[in-house]
Amino acid sequence: MSGYREVAAHLREAINRGESLPGATLPRQEELASRYGVNIKTIRKAVNLLEAEGLVTAIRRRGTVVRERPPMRRMGVERYSKKKWKYGDTVAFIADREASDRPWQRSDQTQTVALVEADAEVAEAYGLEPNSPIYERARTVRDAGRPTHTLTSYYLPKIVEGTPLVDPTPGPAGRGGGFEVLTLQGYEPDHMSETIFARMPTPDEADGLELPAGEPVMILTRRTYTSNDVLIEFARGVHAASRFSWTYDFTLPE
Repeated sequence: MSGYREVAAHLREAINRGESLPGATLPRQEELASRYGVNIKTIRKAVNLLEAEGLVTAIRRRGTVVRERPPMRRMGVERYSKKKWKYGDTVAFIADREASDRPWQRSDQTQTVALVEADAEVAEAYGLEPNSPIYERARTVRDAGRPTHTLTSYYLPKIVEGTPLVDPTPGPAGRGGGFEVLTLQGYEPDHMSETIFARMPTPDEADGLELPAGEPVMILTRRTYTSNDVLIEFARGVHAASRFSWTYDFTLPE
């Protein structure tokens, strides 16, 4: 075996077959060089290729570690089902946990709430003048102590003033979360639009989500409306790409 692509292909196959399990550390580069009869430079290039593909990551004092497969399934339309938050006691991020068959604790979600000036994107969504006052509710969600994503929602003060949505206590805003609160205020969520794209994280995002080098984030923006098209929530989510798979079930339109 001579080229780094051949070495990478062999290591990739071992990972995909489960011979190198998620969380396992690959042999030291010197050992791999001896095993494949190549020099260290070739091994480094092979490992760099696998790292670029998102299969492994370098961890200080540990070596090259096989990355975990997405541990959580982010549900699509079903995560917002009214039977969960209006007639039950399950909010969206807990619905994802149900899909992953893992329990949750109230401390899994922490948040800060502040009255801030609307940035350009938020102001445009609500039809406000730039820098208009708006409530910002920023959450960090964890799974077994590990951050999975952040979600920041923006609300008009006239809708949420004095409600649990402006209470920074850890956990959801009541049994059915924010959607239940909005419903009780007379603004029942009816439909929404979500836009998703990927990019590399900012330094703050990488630190906050405890991301390994080279891991991208999935960015979600969500607009939630009442049945008469009143915007009642604008939200931005930043998700660790390796910690979610995204599943959407829907009926094909005519």
